Amino acid sequence: MDRCPFVRIIVGNLALKVLVPPAPSASPCFAKIRFGKFPQQTANVPIVASDGNSVLDSTDSVAGLFHLSKVDLDRIAGKSSLFASSASRHKLNVSIYIGSQGGSFWLSSGKLLGKFTMRLDLKGIAKDGGTREAIEFHSGWVSIGKKTAKIGKGSPSSSWSSVAQLYLTVKAEPDPRFVFEFDGVLECSPQVLQVQGKMRQPVFTCKFSRRNAVDGDVCSRAAVSESRSARKWLSSLGSEREQPGKERKGWSVTIHDLSGSPVALASMVTPFVATPGTDRVNRSNPGAWLVLRPGDGTWTSWGRLEAWRERGGAGAGDSLGYRFVLLPDDTVGTSINLSESTISTVKGGQFVIDPTGATGKSSTPDPGRHFSTYRGFVMSVTVAGEGRGGRSRVEVGAQHIRSSEDAAVFVALAAAVELSMDACRLFSQRLRKGLSAPDLLR
Repeated sequence: MDRCPFVRIIVGNLALKVLVPPAPSASPCFAKIRFGKFPQQTANVPIVASDGNSVLDSTDSVAGLFHLSKVDLDRIAGKSSLFASSASRHKLNVSIYIGSQGGSFWLSSGKLLGKFTMRLDLKGIAKDGGTREAIEFHSGWVSIGKKTAKIGKGSPSSSWSSVAQLYLTVKAEPDPRFVFEFDGVLECSPQVLQVQGKMRQPVFTCKFSRRNAVDGDVCSRAAVSESRSARKWLSSLGSEREQPGKERKGWSVTIHDLSGSPVALASMVTPFVATPGTDRVNRSNPGAWLVLRPGDGTWTSWGRLEAWRERGGAGAGDSLGYRFVLLPDDTVGTSINLSESTISTVKGGQFVIDPTGATGKSSTPDPGRHFSTYRGFVMSVTVAGEGRGGRSRVEVGAQHIRSSEDAAVFVALAAAVELSMDACRLFSQRLRKGLSAPDLLR
């Protein structure tokens, strides 16, 4: 399998020294980070003593993270005519605010303290296809205050009464990925295509099935027996919750290689049940999927995905809440929470596993063994809004794939994420025909 070039821009290690009194040492401080036309990201900024010369111990702290795909790199390198390569599209802006985040969408939060602006020269790394080693654009202190601090070619050497100094690092690093796409909706058992530029070639097939969920019945025992760890997690997570009300259960997706051998499996082990008196799957009672991979004639548990429906606020639509936990490969290990967030049920969005993303590092100390390999970007799944289905796109960090079986387990997880959007659909609404069955309550 061939990898696709990706590059990610990392803004990190933010720290602030306030020089002009009154120093708002008791006030929180945060940054709004923008790069080109990517969505704005925010991060807290620690304040250090004004007479200190060292930065807080945050050498791995990530405040902003922006991913450039091959399409982005081609545009920057001038290989695409979709839009002209403009310097403004490669400009990084970091705005520092004193005060609390929050407020409504029409009111600003916090008081602007100063800005840092830098143009990133990405043409070289783009023309090289994103295969260069990491490039550090900036590392150190910069004054911010009454005027905008600028770094880069042609930046004026302005002098002004600085009110603060900002420490930050800015770098770009190669981040190659494997890209896959479902060739149709999952209930139609589509092929899985590997995508590289304009090329698309089949690498897996999906088999979607529905059946009555029986405790521990993830796949036919005649086809493959379960490992101890799989049985443990099935017994703890797959118990039937036979309660009055509506439920969706018994869905599964098996991933096969092109020879027809099963190489990964995602099975709904906990039904998606409407909370009594409602037509919603609530966070207090989520549905769950078990993702398994084969090994030595057995299915081995790999991860668990829980999903539910989050109620939207005023003027906001509902969202799909999810939590993905990586399971140990024996009966005594500790599970690791790798990802927890929400996806809009109206617009769709992305399921992402990235322990070094803008939300911070993994908080689990010394996870050990195969957990320790999940660093940096792991995977993302682009999911459409509910009722739409579609060709979900799956990206997996190349460092996490050593074989086709490694890729298949991420594809199985992606299938579970997409089907969770349907499983958490309001029970007052009908599912698509392929997902409905006479033995399934809707």
